[in-house]
Amino acid sequence: MKAICPICQKETEWEGNRYRPFCSERCKLADLGRWASGEYRIAAPSEEDEEKETPGQPDEEALSDEDSKKGKNGNPSSF
Repeated sequence: MKAICPICQKETEWEGNRYRPFCSERCKLADLGRWASGEYRIAAPSEEDEEKETPGQPDEEALSDEDSKKGKNGNPSSF
């Protein structure tokens, strides 16, 4: 099976390649250097996202889904 090196875009073998997904140690170290220098980052959740997910408080969408499953008297409706 062939793969494309994410650093140099060179086609390389997947099986038996000790540097996979990279084609060589050079590309593997180049990738590590990018992580170490901060060139690559994993985004943290924004403050807005954190406010939506306050522990102990269900979100509005979950409440509306539960309400739609209940009958007029607040009990689950039978089908």
